Amino acid sequence: MPEQENTKERDSKIASISIGWKRLLNYQSIVKQVPFFLFLALLAVVYIYNGHYADKTIRNINQTAKEVKELQYEYKTIKSEVMFRSKQSELAKAVEPLELKELTVAPIVLKDSADADKN
Repeated sequence: MPEQENTKERDSKIASISIGWKRLLNYQSIVKQVPFFLFLALLAVVYIYNGHYADKTIRNINQTAKEVKELQYEYKTIKSEVMFRSKQSELAKAVEPLELKELTVAPIVLKDSADADKN
């Protein structure tokens, strides 16, 4: 007999659980839950958008870092060219077609007569 009581109790629990599910799945309870489901859908959309936005931002940062690196290389190359071309020997070679030559004697200082009167 105890077995029959146990099965009766189990059957009543199962019946109460199924009644609970039926109560949760009726039309009125589903209508009451619609705002919550809409909120969850909106939250999912925002979450997906945030992931895409983060990916796009990371791509932009990487692209900008790459451009900065290329500009740094270009700057260093141009700077080394300018340093090389501004050496005295390179300047002499550059102005040679213009028939300009380096001074071999000291430059002459010209004084203004007005400056000479003041001293």
